[in-house]
Amino acid sequence: MAAELHVELVAADRQVWSGEATLVIARTTSGDIGVMPGHQPLLGVLESGPVTVRTSDGQAVVAAVHGGFISFADNKLSLLAEIAELSDEIDVQRAERALERAKSEADASAERRADVRLRAVAVR
Repeated sequence: MAAELHVELVAADRQVWSGEATLVIARTTSGDIGVMPGHQPLLGVLESGPVTVRTSDGQAVVAAVHGGFISFADNKLSLLAEIAELSDEIDVQRAERALERAKSEADASAERRADVRLRAVAVR
């Protein structure tokens, strides 16, 4: 079994992160999944939520992911998201304001996006 897997996190508009990892944790429609080197091939639908990548040097890369697909084969993991933001890119105050605005407007979709951003920042 290989000690690392290659990860590509891609949003509709850009490549968000690429590198080697020892573990990736993501939320799918079937529940949370952890993918390590040598995992069985898989194809799944991503739910909105934080994705955590444990890099080969022991660091954690966290991203807020909103929908998309996850696939794994030949020690290559692809996360193809509709929208994805690294937690370091998220403006916490802006996300908090967006959450409050979404709650006051009863906009469940916007509330979910803001909540995922804040959860991704909390994980880092």
